[in-house]
Amino acid sequence: METPHPVIRTRDLAKVYDTGAVKVEALRGVELEITAGEFVAVMGASGSGKSTLLNILGCLDYPSRGDYFIDGVHMNTLGRDQLADIRNQKIGFVFQGFNLLPRTCAFENVEVPLLYARDNVPRDIPALALAALGRVGLADRRDHFPNQLSGGEQQRVAIARALVNRPSLLLADEPTGNLDSRTSIEIMILFQELNRQGLTILMVTHEHDISGYARRIVEFRDGRIVRDHPAECRDAVADLARMPSPEA
Repeated sequence: METPHPVIRTRDLAKVYDTGAVKVEALRGVELEITAGEFVAVMGASGSGKSTLLNILGCLDYPSRGDYFIDGVHMNTLGRDQLADIRNQKIGFVFQGFNLLPRTCAFENVEVPLLYARDNVPRDIPALALAALGRVGLADRRDHFPNQLSGGEQQRVAIARALVNRPSLLLADEPTGNLDSRTSIEIMILFQELNRQGLTILMVTHEHDISGYARRIVEFRDGRIVRDHPAECRDAVADLARMPSPEA
């Protein structure tokens, strides 16, 4: 049986923000490895370094020290254009605030990453966008604008947009932060299904209940990993079935 390869590997990763008057050490020598097919929740108090880590892992920021590899490629050696290509080809992003274009329908929101692809590979963009909406159960809402969708539906559109380039890694920053309990579990059902399909997921969350749907939890404090352990990996489908119906 083939051993899963590391999708993410960091070595002595550090980030220092120099405001002039004071230096803030956001990350202090982080050693982290995430293999293909994992579902990892990153937890920690505000200011613990988890969002800084996500920005670096998503190639949105550079570390001050240390090394970062995606699929064995050393990110520190790449320029801005190369990092942009990595983001577009290998990484999908999901944010707490959905970040949808308000005057653009669901279908067109999902198309956006494909329109910015620079690899000149021929694509059937409408077919890929519709397939991504189908993966999140929203093909029938393709023509709806964000203000015509519920919060959960907006987050599903955002997830479809993150999936449309078929990334190997999904980075999610508080993906249930703006959702009620029932809708949050529905999003975790989707994440667990995507993970079963082979997608590697790293999710930042401050919610202990939500972290329990991952397979592994990495806890941060003061810019360092203080605990790395298996999660409960609760069945989100079963949890949703136990909840009272919305009409009750």
